Amino acid sequence: MTATLETLDGLSRRMTLNLNPAEIEAEVSKRLTKIARNTRMDGFRPGKAPLKLVAARYAGEVRGEVLGDALQRQFSQAAQEHNLNVAGYPSFSAGENGAFIATFDVFPQIAVGDVSAIKVTRPSVEVSDADVDRTLDVLRKQRVQYQAVDHAAREGDRVHIDYTGTIGGEAFQGGDAKDFPVILGEGRTLKEFEGSLMGMKAGESKAFDVTFPADYFAKELAGKTATFTATVNAVHEARLPEVDEAMAQSLGIHEGGVAKLREEIRGNLAREAKRRIQARVKEQVLGGLLEVTPFNVPASLVAMEQRALMEKAVADLKTRGMREQDIQMRDEIFEPQARRRVALGLLMDELVRANGITAGAEQVQALVDEFAQSYEDPSEVVAWYHQDSHRLNEARALVLEENIVNWVLERAQVSDMSLTLEQLMGNK
Repeated sequence: MTATLETLDGLSRRMTLNLNPAEIEAEVSKRLTKIARNTRMDGFRPGKAPLKLVAARYAGEVRGEVLGDALQRQFSQAAQEHNLNVAGYPSFSAGENGAFIATFDVFPQIAVGDVSAIKVTRPSVEVSDADVDRTLDVLRKQRVQYQAVDHAAREGDRVHIDYTGTIGGEAFQGGDAKDFPVILGEGRTLKEFEGSLMGMKAGESKAFDVTFPADYFAKELAGKTATFTATVNAVHEARLPEVDEAMAQSLGIHEGGVAKLREEIRGNLAREAKRRIQARVKEQVLGGLLEVTPFNVPASLVAMEQRALMEKAVADLKTRGMREQDIQMRDEIFEPQARRRVALGLLMDELVRANGITAGAEQVQALVDEFAQSYEDPSEVVAWYHQDSHRLNEARALVLEENIVNWVLERAQVSDMSLTLEQLMGNK
């Protein structure tokens, strides 16, 4: 058996494989004979069916298996002889004169570029008392309660209204409701509509016009003016809970009161800030590595990654309630993301190999402990990770990635930039 190798564009290769027909047929006969010993066929005792009948039923399937095994075996041997580092899986097709063609990619030879040319801006953040106060305000608003009041409706109040609307004297779909709640100033209804309810008291009625925006989601209403009549049934004022012992307990703080609550919030904000900073820095480092280290990426690996990304996206949409037949998606849209992911994977593997970068057991444990701190019972989370080697491997991969980033940072051009927590979070 012989194999010839051709170099195509980039990382693509083509190998011509010549199998020995006599060896193939001998193996087919051997397998058919083995099948015949155990096959049940109508009119014959088990294992007594004539070989001709067994061959008529199974020969095609068996020959395909034998050919597949022989091609894989010869391809593997030839790849070793030619010192090929095959990426992904070969694609086999029939050639001329009984030969077979294997088309495949090889891994690129990667020489990491000048890491010292990479520029990284590293944010620096201190969590302030004001940041803790803002978080407490959010927590209070999440626990808001409303009480009925006698005063005229003002911003922040919740009004319950009955309303009807017409356009040109005709009712329209969605133009009426009973006991409809509106929180004034929240912007969940049209600004003109909310504004017209300001100053109304329970029991009052009012007629007013509202013009729908030209880009209104209901196209049949876009740009039209409707006349509404609204009656206020009740006005409720927002009452935020006090930041006290009771609020702390409602948030799972059973000892230490408000001081402990503030401490927990500060710790959570610090962890989130650290995560955001690491993400920003990592993105700059990985982008810089790709920029200074151009190389070809195996098309077969990109195609596999594309399919995986699409399958994940489809599965996610299905969990959100979409029917599979309604999901119109092509894997081409994932090509840029897939190419980048494959390139980064290959590049990081090379950095690990060439520089002996590892993930220490103590680092993995420290990361698991850090993850666990966000939960009420950290010991349960730590135990959960150690119950499954797959979970620990995921943590190990994150540590390895972090060590690669740190290795680059020690050699790159890094400048620190002080930010507020709001700026880091993108709120300013």
